[in-house]
Amino acid sequence: MNLPNKLTTFRVLLIPFFVFFYISPYFPEYGRYIALGIFIVASLTDLLDGKIARKYNLVTNFGKFMDPLADKVLVCSAMVCMVGLGELPSWILIVIICREFFISGFRLVAAENGIVIAASYWGKFKTTFQMLMVILILVNLDFGWYRILTLVVMYIAVILTIVSLIDYVYKNREVLKDQT
Repeated sequence: MNLPNKLTTFRVLLIPFFVFFYISPYFPEYGRYIALGIFIVASLTDLLDGKIARKYNLVTNFGKFMDPLADKVLVCSAMVCMVGLGELPSWILIVIICREFFISGFRLVAAENGIVIAASYWGKFKTTFQMLMVILILVNLDFGWYRILTLVVMYIAVILTIVSLIDYVYKNREVLKDQT
């Protein structure tokens, strides 16, 4: 297993630790900050694995499959916890998860037709803003400007989620045409 795939696997392995420290009642004073550190490290592995894989031509089928899946599971796990703790409106989670399910299904249909759908810049921006949103919510500073910043980033993440969905569908609309 090459280094980018090890980083992706490490990110997946960090997810249960993130969830444990974030929602565990055993660490009421500092659990969320341990979770924040874990989430930041996991997010940075996303940045690193892709750069290393492209720079050293270490792109693999495992990486193509697991890297976006690891991102989705990391971000969605954090958001599920946040909804459960009342820190994130449930409609935001629903929009984001629906987009992920739709794109995953869309990619399956494309694959059945021999079409590979590459990640887009909109999708990368979406993931970046979703991760930033999670980090801002975890930091949870009690300042008016900070709450406004968090809200703005939250809405940008939702908008980018929708824009990236539209972009994927539009650029790959031939996938939806009947192949009879």
